[in-house]
Amino acid sequence: MKHEFNKGIFMKLLSGKTLTLLLTSTLFSLTGCGGSSDSGGDSGSSGGGSSGTPQWVAGVFAPDSELAGQCAADQTGSELTEKLWLRSWSNDTYLWYDEIADIDPAPFGVIPYFNQLKTQELSATGNTKDKFHSSMPTSEWEQLNQSGAAVGYGAHFFIQQANGTQDRKITVTYVEPNSPASIEHVSRGYVVTEIDGVNVKDAADSASIALLNRGLFPDSAGQHTHFTFKHLDGQTFSDMTLTAQTIVSTPVQNTTTIVTTTGRVGYLQFNSHIATAERGLFDAVNTLSDAGVDDLVLDLRYNGGGLLAMAGQLGYMIAGNQATQGKIFERSTFNDKHPNTDPVTGQALTPMPFFSESLGFNASLLGAGQSLPSLNLSRLFVLTTANTCSASEALMNGLRGIDIEVIQIGDTTCGKPYGFYPTPNCGTTFFTVQFKGENDKGFGDYSDGFVPSVNPTLESEIPGCSLSDDFNHALGDTDERLLNAALYYRANDRCPTLLGKAAKAKPRAQFIDTGFILEDTRSQNVLHNNRILTQSSQ
Repeated sequence: MKHEFNKGIFMKLLSGKTLTLLLTSTLFSLTGCGGSSDSGGDSGSSGGGSSGTPQWVAGVFAPDSELAGQCAADQTGSELTEKLWLRSWSNDTYLWYDEIADIDPAPFGVIPYFNQLKTQELSATGNTKDKFHSSMPTSEWEQLNQSGAAVGYGAHFFIQQANGTQDRKITVTYVEPNSPASIEHVSRGYVVTEIDGVNVKDAADSASIALLNRGLFPDSAGQHTHFTFKHLDGQTFSDMTLTAQTIVSTPVQNTTTIVTTTGRVGYLQFNSHIATAERGLFDAVNTLSDAGVDDLVLDLRYNGGGLLAMAGQLGYMIAGNQATQGKIFERSTFNDKHPNTDPVTGQALTPMPFFSESLGFNASLLGAGQSLPSLNLSRLFVLTTANTCSASEALMNGLRGIDIEVIQIGDTTCGKPYGFYPTPNCGTTFFTVQFKGENDKGFGDYSDGFVPSVNPTLESEIPGCSLSDDFNHALGDTDERLLNAALYYRANDRCPTLLGKAAKAKPRAQFIDTGFILEDTRSQNVLHNNRILTQSSQ
């Protein structure tokens, strides 16, 4: 069967101000603040009083288009119309719409009401079925999606929560260039021991935990936070005050060529599928192509996802024209009300291809229509952790769907074969699961993540080595555990024999802290663990 993609429609969507589409497949964005199409199989009205004011009637759903943009803030509507829009929009487009309890919205605020418009069911393996339901102010979303701009210090952290067998620990995973943390020479592997005088390990009351969370995850630029860091040697400490600012992330870093006795190996650290990454990937792959690399190690350990179409571009740049020609990158399936039509765009469902041209996500960096470079590789080594999610998983799945050998080194990925269109209404952008993605072979069942295995027996298990992250070496250092294992596997077709329990990836902990959890609950965190189908007008 020939899979076609309407590029004309896609490029037209690129040219206007668009909505963002998150997760595993589909390809469009749209305009407007109101959301999607009429409500499919349901008819009737949520309006009904003698005054014509919209009301909640159990089991009756007005088309969401009739309720969109009726906002309390500008008095074009009310909180009730905003909630009724959310209810109708969810009933029409939510993947598991028939598992939403239809309860009276009156006792809820808008966001609390949205938060319960999702399934409460568990997956077949007993895990939470929908882990990705979220919202954020539209202004923040637009800034975050375009450039990864978010308030912080430029240091990214791995947080080990306290439980019965381990102490709380905060470790720097990597640092953004030219950020406050970088200027103060904070490095990967540094351990935070104190924040504003609160000892990280010993904090055991709600006030102390609140101070730690406030220091780690600042809400506003200009916030000053005092840190004490322990260096890699375990003996040296640095005290410093970092001032939060809006950090524009550098999603593509550390492009290098490693010369081995059996050929050249490219290494590329890719942290997020955001708009600015299109140029970064274009340049990085050109560099590796010019170097004549025979293999590629793609470091996705901190890549929570982003623009799905960009994953389709990267898939092409890895595999090349011959391997991808006539193949699909991902096929989207919506709920049973919409078997053939995308309920958001109104277009007939067509699979997402492997893109061979630039799409102009950020036209000031790279315009649309330029031919992409390719490495023409038949296999890919991928470095992963539990933070590898969504569009990153789609890349792995998409390449496996066209018989590119994927070798996974690291930990089990997050498990998100689902996606959505970020949809704005009344100043808030909402993210609700709307579709599931499958590769060219029809596989998309990895809701518990891709698992590296020396003896794969399930389709969600990938040949490779289960290893924990190594904070004692810089990313891109050939002595770093995951990269070193990838190079060893390449040379020996098996995992290295490593001594010590620390090297083995552990099952994900069920933390039983005494209620004191360090957690980033800011809106900007929504970009992580998402596949975004957003096309930008910039």
